[in-house]
Amino acid sequence: MKTKTCLVLSLALGIQMGFSQQNDIKTVTSKSGTVLKYHKDSGVKIIKDGKESFKDLNKNGKLDTYEDWRLPVEERAKDLASKMSVEQIAGLMLYSQHQSIPSGEVGFGAGTYNGKPFSESGAEASAISDQQKQFLKDDNLRHVLLTAVKSPEVAAKWNNNVQAYVEGLGLGIPANNSSDPRNTAEVTSEFNAGAGGTISLWPDGLAMGATFDPQLVKQFGEMASKEYRALGITTALSPQVDLGTEPRWYRIAYVFSESPELVKAMGKAYIEGFQTSDKDSEINSGWGYQSVNAMVKHWPGGGPEEGGRDAHWAMGKFAVYPGDNFSDHLKPFTEGAFKLDGGTEKAAAVMPYYTISFDRDDVYNENVGNGFSKYMITELLRDQYGYDGVVCTDWLITSDEGATPATFAGKPWGTEELSIAERHYKVLKAGVDQFGGNNEKGPVLEAYQMGVEEFGEDYMRKRFERSAVRLLKNIFRTGLFENPYVNVAETKAIVGNAEFMQAGYEAQVKSVVMLKNKAQVLPIKEKKTVYIPKIYTPVATDWWGNPTPAKLDYPVDIELIEKYYKVTDNPKEADFAMVFVKNPQTKEAGYSEVDRKEGGNGYVPISLQYETYTATTAREHSIAAGDPVIDPEIKDRSYKGKTSTSSNIMDLRTIEDTKMLMGDKPVIVSVTANKPMIFSEFESQVEGIVLNFGISTQAVLDIVSGKSEPSGLLPVQMPANMETVEAQKEDVPFDMIPYQDSEGNTYDFGYGLDWNGVISDKRTAKYKN
Repeated sequence: MKTKTCLVLSLALGIQMGFSQQNDIKTVTSKSGTVLKYHKDSGVKIIKDGKESFKDLNKNGKLDTYEDWRLPVEERAKDLASKMSVEQIAGLMLYSQHQSIPSGEVGFGAGTYNGKPFSESGAEASAISDQQKQFLKDDNLRHVLLTAVKSPEVAAKWNNNVQAYVEGLGLGIPANNSSDPRNTAEVTSEFNAGAGGTISLWPDGLAMGATFDPQLVKQFGEMASKEYRALGITTALSPQVDLGTEPRWYRIAYVFSESPELVKAMGKAYIEGFQTSDKDSEINSGWGYQSVNAMVKHWPGGGPEEGGRDAHWAMGKFAVYPGDNFSDHLKPFTEGAFKLDGGTEKAAAVMPYYTISFDRDDVYNENVGNGFSKYMITELLRDQYGYDGVVCTDWLITSDEGATPATFAGKPWGTEELSIAERHYKVLKAGVDQFGGNNEKGPVLEAYQMGVEEFGEDYMRKRFERSAVRLLKNIFRTGLFENPYVNVAETKAIVGNAEFMQAGYEAQVKSVVMLKNKAQVLPIKEKKTVYIPKIYTPVATDWWGNPTPAKLDYPVDIELIEKYYKVTDNPKEADFAMVFVKNPQTKEAGYSEVDRKEGGNGYVPISLQYETYTATTAREHSIAAGDPVIDPEIKDRSYKGKTSTSSNIMDLRTIEDTKMLMGDKPVIVSVTANKPMIFSEFESQVEGIVLNFGISTQAVLDIVSGKSEPSGLLPVQMPANMETVEAQKEDVPFDMIPYQDSEGNTYDFGYGLDWNGVISDKRTAKYKN
């Protein structure tokens, strides 16, 4: 008989070769119907208790409490936590850095297979990389964040390989795989680097918010959760329920709205849809084999970033509250995510944001990032609001920051002068359970020893077990201990199936907002001739600073346009023109290395207009400032009097040039926006404006052509000018002067047109301020 060590080694070799196919996974159905699945070479055996069957995950030949699926999740989790070593719990507290399947060969998240890049290794795309095997086996990590996958089939096989691998290790704890939002229509969601593979495509963030329809969001959650589970994903790092009260914030694109009531309703529906299993797959209290844990973010609300700068960088580390409106930002959590109508009761996990919620800690008087703040996590989240689920830091808060305030690196805001291990200890003392973006158990174990020295072994052991129980409950109640495997054929049938695709597309159409329709120029139903100008796109950089080259090209697929209209490159032959543009994009997201080198403080305005903007009415002095490591001499982040110009100013010039070329013939502008913008620069010159927040061109064309009627509403205000942007308070919704167009319509929250004029319906009655 093989020893346990030999079993693990032989399994590791087999997984490396990619042998884990469906016939290697054994299935046993217990008398009462519970389905158990395990890999034939993992060392797991089936044991009996009466007529019921159970998996002997720790291979000790007896039924342990945590292996007994008849028992309550809490009891099982406590039993398993008590059996885990400190090293195993430290690994459970890790949440991996971003993993693509297969691993990339260079840059962020690169990996190897038997020491070789994937293209040279001969490995299957679904194989486990060297780095993944290391953090799964040596660091005991069980929470893996997935980004791009080659295909649904590859994702399913990779999941099965990983689950078989970890099933053969130690206590047999399954992997809890997760994802940032994958179902976005542009397939480029946040850090996801393109979700990859066929999956249903839906509106996200502001686009979903523009539907004003929580039931639609719940439908999305119900469908997307089935796709997630088919891919082997059991935790969603979503929804983002921050309030979009600061219009210049980079991540406002991913929020539902600036309205506390709308965000509360949408976030609640999202979580209900993801976490609640159908009755035929339910285990208990709504949880089951179709459930996906929702990690709601970002506590206590990441929206009120000073000046719109984002906390992924040191330049944006401060959230400020000039309107003393901290309470509104809590509502989507305390009145939504933590008060579900269904059996799952509350979001399974919470992620604090990177930001320092400036001067909001009136107990310990600390200005530290929310993940380090005992006030924010223990005093407020846990004690005052009674949340006892998992709290996971945002990614890389314990790592060192970059060389400049605009360098993408670690985000240890407020703890810059501590060591990495000391930051881990501070996170633990704050009441957090898990470290996002950390693949290594070493610093967690160092933090544990610091706690032993301060409080004693018994205290720290109990502290670790408390977090372990929370983390394990999210694995138990999704059924992973009984069946962590997916059926590859079912994955191919479920992910991106026609029904889900159609529902996602219909939701995209519902998110389009028609802002202007002079003389009812829209819809243009007949197959008329359209002129579409090319757009100059300047050099741009992604999250990590990687540049993409400039280009002059059509901004849309011309073959798609030809399904609706005849296309000409001669404006004189055209019946109308459509100009496809993006909202103004500020080259520097609030910080300029050039300004710093020239003797300034480095801080510059984030503009929402195309033309050059000078911040003459900005704050004389910033509310918050300071960086003890990289910029200790900067005590004021004011950018008053400084100038910025949109990097895509040619979008505006193209609109103006097109109108000149078309003369009296209609010009329709289709704007794809990721935040509010100033419409006064071109609105009066054009006949029609349709706005979308990152969906497919086809959905826009269905509106323009009259195939569908517009129903989207503005989820955020569109400001009249930059002066009202500077005057608004970062933490207060609805406090800008909205733009009034040449037709007399005001681009306020809840505004939108249909074919009959300004929309007034149940949605506007319920949510419009």
